[in-house]
Amino acid sequence: MDFWSIPNLITVSPEIEKVLSSGLKMYVVESKGGAIVCMLLSLFFLGTWPALLTLLERRGRFPQHTYLDYTFTNLLAAVIIAFTFGEIGTSSMGKPNFLSQLSQDNWPSVLFAMAGGVVLSIGNLTTQYAWAFVGLSVTEVVSSSITVVIGTTLNYFLDDKINKAEILFPGVGCFLIAVCLGSAVHASNAADNKSKLDSYSNDSKDGIRANNITDSKQAYTKRVGVNDTEKGVASTEKAKFGTALFLIDLEKRRAIKIFGKSAIIGLALTFFAGVCFSLFSPAFNLATNDQWHTLKDGVPHLSVYTAFFYFSVSCFVVAMILNLVFLYRPVLNAPKSSLKAYLNDWNGRGWALLAGLLCGFGNGLQFMGGQAAGYAAADAVQALPLVSTFWGIILFGEYRRSSRKTYTLLVGMLFMFVAAVGILMASSGHRK
Repeated sequence: MDFWSIPNLITVSPEIEKVLSSGLKMYVVESKGGAIVCMLLSLFFLGTWPALLTLLERRGRFPQHTYLDYTFTNLLAAVIIAFTFGEIGTSSMGKPNFLSQLSQDNWPSVLFAMAGGVVLSIGNLTTQYAWAFVGLSVTEVVSSSITVVIGTTLNYFLDDKINKAEILFPGVGCFLIAVCLGSAVHASNAADNKSKLDSYSNDSKDGIRANNITDSKQAYTKRVGVNDTEKGVASTEKAKFGTALFLIDLEKRRAIKIFGKSAIIGLALTFFAGVCFSLFSPAFNLATNDQWHTLKDGVPHLSVYTAFFYFSVSCFVVAMILNLVFLYRPVLNAPKSSLKAYLNDWNGRGWALLAGLLCGFGNGLQFMGGQAAGYAAADAVQALPLVSTFWGIILFGEYRRSSRKTYTLLVGMLFMFVAAVGILMASSGHRK
């Protein structure tokens, strides 16, 4: 007997079939608890992928190459979600599955979803350069806080106020305080780094620099061997995190050069990215719930999975166009490249592809949670700098050997984020 013929021998009564069908549909997030689980998973994913892209930039990989790799798997995540969760259960007129919705006359909602993808793509691309100028932690803090202050307020009214305002807006206030503290952390840390470099420059005049480099080189060569040094092993390993020598070696290795550049450039990029991020969630909200009644009578709303697919397609198209242009006409002193060079660049490609998957599934989980508990509450995932700061300190040595003022501001910033994420989650409602 053929294995595939076994299901044909099994008869199922209509009652059991109805139960099984409804059971399959439970994969759609409907409960407040399920929404919070989605938010927490999304928080981890969305806080981790920026660290991977930052790691590659600090190792000297061209940002255009990294973002192109990231873009492919970011779209792949949306396709996987659409053909799994989007196809679960029996399709009906009221609740069509993913493939059924592709042929429906729902273009107003599709355009909202695609508009959200455009602004998210531009925002993510901008932050890739902002990380180099102001650091992973501060970039994520400031951009995420702007996202919450603007985006959460918009989502609150779009969702017909299903979230508790008396809880939600104090959480927004915590994010607003965090953005101020984030800017202060960057200013203080930049002053600390300038002091280290100035001191190092003065020491070199007295002949101390030569001794430091000689001692570091001997210790480094002894640990990794001459052959590894000749192959270009990261020179930042020979200098301790937070020292002037570490900062100098990092500048030599990284793809985007920042020495001599104004910090205003980085902060401007960060604020612009924050504005872009604040718009993608309300656009997605409009795509799935049609609050402005743009769909024709009888046309069902886009499911979160279908909307996410269109959202990711537009994100992919914008990223491809911009990065292909940046290969030949780079911005902000990024290195010039070519399509051939990109295709041959396998150094770090696996990490870039993983970052795309993490971001794609992180966004999908955020939207799944937002559809169930309100997109305003789902903006709690904008506390992702908690995760990014952890990776920034562990992987990149951010804020090592900084001043007491910087540490105090950093602790205050993280405390406000912890309070904000808890408050926003507590404001979760339930979409009827």
